[in-house]
Amino acid sequence: MVKVSVGITVYNVEKYLRECLESVLNQTFTDFEVIMVDDGSTDNSFSICQEYVARDDRFKLIYQENKGRGQAGAKNTCLKHMTGEYVTWIDSDDVVDNNYLERLLEVQAETGADIVRCVRKYIRDGNVYFVKGY
Repeated sequence: MVKVSVGITVYNVEKYLRECLESVLNQTFTDFEVIMVDDGSTDNSFSICQEYVARDDRFKLIYQENKGRGQAGAKNTCLKHMTGEYVTWIDSDDVVDNNYLERLLEVQAETGADIVRCVRKYIRDGNVYFVKGY
């Protein structure tokens, strides 16, 4: 069993996907698996995911026909294949800091919390904006 399962649902995000997957690949904490579920993409997203599966055996890819229910069906498929002690979700058009998993686990260990959230930040025109809440 791995420490952290990272779930990434994928649907027509070829423009952003490599940057997202690179940010996961570059984590300082390395005891994780990535479960990617391609929900019937019609662009090159599935092929990009296959590249990462070939590069790193922590990356696993499941393809399913698009069910037309948004991310819920793909997330449920992710959950069926996850083996980690902890679960986190990363949107396929997002990029996480290299210490993302490390910091989540540190905060969990310090607080004993069942759920740990982090602040989102947007980077536009070289400026960083922190967003509270969702």
